[in-house]
Amino acid sequence: MHIDTAQYNETAELLKVIAHPVRLCIVRGLWQGGGCNVSHMQDCLDIPQSTISQHLQKLRAAGIIQGKRSGLEVHYSIRDSRVTALLQVLFPEGPAEM
Repeated sequence: MHIDTAQYNETAELLKVIAHPVRLCIVRGLWQGGGCNVSHMQDCLDIPQSTISQHLQKLRAAGIIQGKRSGLEVHYSIRDSRVTALLQVLFPEGPAEM
């Protein structure tokens, strides 16, 4: 049996990124609402915008989310379908309100 270590490494990195409670909450909120902006996340999570931006950067760098600029705002959404599938397993009751 041949093991594709690259695939395991990639999957492990994806899991490491979403394993942080704030990032998990962000992706679950994006799943629930189909996306949102940083201001909405800040209101819901009650943490500083700079902290949210740091978490968003990690999620973007991992290819988990994407951002689309509309004027001065950036609307974030889930980009990786594996994350959506994982959220469905982790939260079978469905998306939570962010």
